Amino acid sequence: MNINRTVARFAAAAALAAALGVASAPGATASGLTGTGAGRHPAFADKTAKTADTAASGRPGDDGGWHGDGLSLNAADNKKVDTFLVRARQAERSISPEVKAVARVSTATLVGFDHRLKSPDSLKRKVATSMKGAPGTTVDQALAKVSDSVRYTLQWPDAQYTKGVAVASTMIAAWGNDSVKWSNTWDRKKGYKGINSAWRDAWFGHVFEIQFHTPASKWAQEETHKLYEEQRLPSTTPERAKELQAQQDAIFAKVPVPVGAEALTAPVRRRPTTAQTFPVVPGPVAAQR
Repeated sequence: MNINRTVARFAAAAALAAALGVASAPGATASGLTGTGAGRHPAFADKTAKTADTAASGRPGDDGGWHGDGLSLNAADNKKVDTFLVRARQAERSISPEVKAVARVSTATLVGFDHRLKSPDSLKRKVATSMKGAPGTTVDQALAKVSDSVRYTLQWPDAQYTKGVAVASTMIAAWGNDSVKWSNTWDRKKGYKGINSAWRDAWFGHVFEIQFHTPASKWAQEETHKLYEEQRLPSTTPERAKELQAQQDAIFAKVPVPVGAEALTAPVRRRPTTAQTFPVVPGPVAAQR
């Protein structure tokens, strides 16, 4: 990417942010607009969404490593995850103002904003699980698959969902973020319903996640979270995993599918790429893209 194109992107971002009264610079404070699920589908009106991150019960080891839930990272691998977390926090400061602006323009509720950063224990458990599940996987390879160290949820009422997602995803791409993942599961007969997307941000090159939900699908996700976490533990037997999946299927079966949601697709990529969440070159990379 040439310098002029990069400057044009950030000039457009700054102009939109100024018009909306939010900051766009990497050092801007990302606060406010912490939606809590207003507009919940009547079918789940008596349910309370649990937006807090469920972190692993981990602890640092005497050897400088990490241990938790029968999983572990050695000192060297633990240090790499900590470095990755620092990069995630740096990237979040430039990503959050953009996502907040997108939420305002698309009239979305930004759910669980206070939990936009994955907790250290949760990330370390995820990395350790990935390495244990596929022997020979390095910590760098495991980290390269992580897309939710910085994550957001945008939510619309059923009737506004399809238009809202289309507007939001187009804006996210317009900020200069590259789409690297788009998982639309609204057409599934069983299991999770919603859209999980991942984007490489234009400033740090860090991959972040945005989930697009309705109040009902978000409730179902929160309701099944502990079941899902147990299901993916290495210690869970195949029989128990099958039972957990059946329980999740029953919950998601109650979620109405918004009209047109199955056909929603990601903005076209400008260039082929594989997800890379930890750039080799330190510092901002936008001018090098």
